Amino acid sequence: MNPVVLESSLPGILVRRGKVRDVYDLGDRLLLVSTDRISAFDWVLPTGIPDKGRVLNQIAAFWFDLLGEPNHLLTTDVNAMDLPAEADRHLLAGRSSLVRKTRVVPIECVVRGYLAGSGWKEYQKSGTVCGVKLRPGLVEGAALDEPIFTPATKAETGHDENISFERMADLVGRELAEELRRRSIAVFEKGASYAKARGILIADTKFEWGLVDDRLILIDEVLTPDSSRFWPADRYQPGRGQPSFDKQFVRDWLEATSWDKNSPPPPLPDDVVLNTRRRYLEAFERLTGKRFETQTGV
Repeated sequence: MNPVVLESSLPGILVRRGKVRDVYDLGDRLLLVSTDRISAFDWVLPTGIPDKGRVLNQIAAFWFDLLGEPNHLLTTDVNAMDLPAEADRHLLAGRSSLVRKTRVVPIECVVRGYLAGSGWKEYQKSGTVCGVKLRPGLVEGAALDEPIFTPATKAETGHDENISFERMADLVGRELAEELRRRSIAVFEKGASYAKARGILIADTKFEWGLVDDRLILIDEVLTPDSSRFWPADRYQPGRGQPSFDKQFVRDWLEATSWDKNSPPPPLPDDVVLNTRRRYLEAFERLTGKRFETQTGV
């Protein structure tokens, strides 16, 4: 199977292709298909990571079940889905989620528990992260005194734009903004506590929410290595960049090449593909306590 292209599995009903996932319209429901595509620096790379889509889909399903938060997931079992006759269930198995449609809240609900990435860069300059003032003296990778909520506007392409909470309240209304902040932090804290007990620190993550009859529910993916920074707890050391379970390994390799980030990126070498795949699988197995099965029956 080509790890990058899956549209032939459900011809004719694709409504949106994201950097990683494809969305199909099934009437009153949507089918989200996690492909093996991988993106970095706003580019979809020409080389996929085998089984990445299945790992992400199954980690998200695991969290939806564990967290107990109202959410959009109906099933991940392709045999229980009312799919078109021409659907290739073998290709879709393990990487597909049937979900209810919602009115998507146009905000990325980012929660940060550690000082990393762009937040660390901003803190060095101004002592803030997305405008939130932090105490002085923190080092790279430091645990924050408490998780902070740093919303962003959703972008179809390119980077999301960080915004203040006040700007978010102007966009969606103060009551909804406060509920999004409260529930996002609560979900982060519950997930981070569970993951830490299994050897993974969740440094930060982003959530998406939708409305069904004015009821707020969790949508999209949740606490995956693509929407979060996962760090191995046994190698955590404040004061430096941390090893991770996410695609940082790919970013580091690209940074070491001559690629200018303005032209199509180079293909990934086999060792980078294999090591990246291994990190995704290890994250799945640590979190779920199960061995990842590549073959999924239909």
